[in-house]
Amino acid sequence: MAFIDLVKQRRSIRKYEAKPVEEEKLQAIVKAALMAPSSKRCQPWYFVVVDDAETIAQFSVCREAGSKFLEGAPAAIVVLADNTVSDVWTEDASIAAAYMQLQAEDLGLGTCWVQVRNRMKDESQTTESVVKKLINAPENLSVECILGVGYKGEEKSPFDESRLKLERFVKNKF
Repeated sequence: MAFIDLVKQRRSIRKYEAKPVEEEKLQAIVKAALMAPSSKRCQPWYFVVVDDAETIAQFSVCREAGSKFLEGAPAAIVVLADNTVSDVWTEDASIAAAYMQLQAEDLGLGTCWVQVRNRMKDESQTTESVVKKLINAPENLSVECILGVGYKGEEKSPFDESRLKLERFVKNKF
């Protein structure tokens, strides 16, 4: 598939078939992330692949809103980075997560991003603290997001190029 077609086809999928994702596909997704660029090639990221239904169900309530769909995901990937290694760890982790989403699409899987950084579970707990506890993450790692991963339980049309905001593209100067 041409890259532009892959980009058009990748949509946020929030419904998944009740079918496990094969280990080799999960490994291919993580390998794609490990090939992503990072600042000064410091590769500050870590990825925790979770296929335990109970843990994923707990991820589904880790935020006030926006994570409920995870309850039906057969797999989730927590994207973390060592914030002591890079001052741009959020960008590095985000690029790696985007690579994973594109690789998953290429493998016929759907994904959806759940923002963790700077989100709250409730008035007293951050989403990050909940997720870190669930996966026993070391203190020096920060959580960027969780990706729900699975076989698509819904179909979405490819991105419609007529919706592109071409007025946001300028050349040389505003």
